[in-house]
Amino acid sequence: MSRIMSLAKAPSDTPLKIMDILGGHGVRRRLFALGFHKDDTIELDSRAILRGPILVKNLTADTSVALGRGVAQKIMVEIIE
Repeated sequence: MSRIMSLAKAPSDTPLKIMDILGGHGVRRRLFALGFHKDDTIELDSRAILRGPILVKNLTADTSVALGRGVAQKIMVEIIE
């Protein structure tokens, strides 16, 4: 069973697959420039305390990026079993 959720609500240290990126052209272009593409495998490294940025490790591109929670909300992911 496929359970799609926003990256902001996804569990830490669990492989996730990017299913879709919501939002306008600017958001998509910025995430694409940061190396986030549909079907990439990513993982939440750690969550900042309170409302700070989320550290995301892109396992496909072997990079780590800090994303704001608003942007993380636009990335739809699925847990890889």
